[in-house]
Amino acid sequence: MQKVIILSGPSGVGKNTLGDFLLQQFPELSYSVSATTRAIRKGEQDGVDYHFLSKEVFEKKINDDELLEYQEVYEGTYYGTLKEELDRINQLNKFPLLVVDVFGAINVMNNLKFKPLSIFIQAPSLEILEKRLRARGTDSEEKIKIRIEKAAVEMHEAKHFDLTIVNDDLQRAQSQLKAVVNYFLRSQ
Repeated sequence: MQKVIILSGPSGVGKNTLGDFLLQQFPELSYSVSATTRAIRKGEQDGVDYHFLSKEVFEKKINDDELLEYQEVYEGTYYGTLKEELDRINQLNKFPLLVVDVFGAINVMNNLKFKPLSIFIQAPSLEILEKRLRARGTDSEEKIKIRIEKAAVEMHEAKHFDLTIVNDDLQRAQSQLKAVVNYFLRSQ
C-alpha cells in the first residue's frame, strides 16, 4: 500500500525539527528532499537539505512536468517536490515524509492518486512565531515581516489537513505526532 506523510505549516513552526524526530522514530520513513531556488544557508548541503537549483533549471523542471507540486513561495523563490524523489524513496522500500509549504502540501494532496496523512503544525500564536523566526537569525527584518504576513494567511488553511498539532511544547508535539504516525503506518 502506498503511504505518504505530509508535515506542513508556516515558516518557523518547527516542521523540520518534528520531521527529523519522525525519521529517528520510524526507520521505514525517508525524507523527501525538496527542491528550491533560494540561496544555500550556512551548514546546509545540496541534495541533503534541499536540491538547490537555479531559477532557470527549476522552471525547466516545471515545464517538463518533473514536479509533483511547486510554489513560488516568495517572489523569485520556488520550492517544490521532485517526482524523482518519491521514486527514489519507493526504490528504498520506504515511505516518503514530505516537509513542505502549506500551499505546496495542498497541491500534493490534490495531485496524489491516494490519500496521504497530512498534518498541519501550528505555532501557539503569531507573536511566538515571530520570536522563533528572529531567534533563528537567518532572515532579514523584511523577510521576517513577509513570513509573518504569509503565516497569518496559511493558518486559515489548516482545515484542509487531517489534523493540526500546536507546537507549543516540543515533547508534547512529538508525542502526539508519534502516536498518529504510528497508527497510520500500522493500519491497512
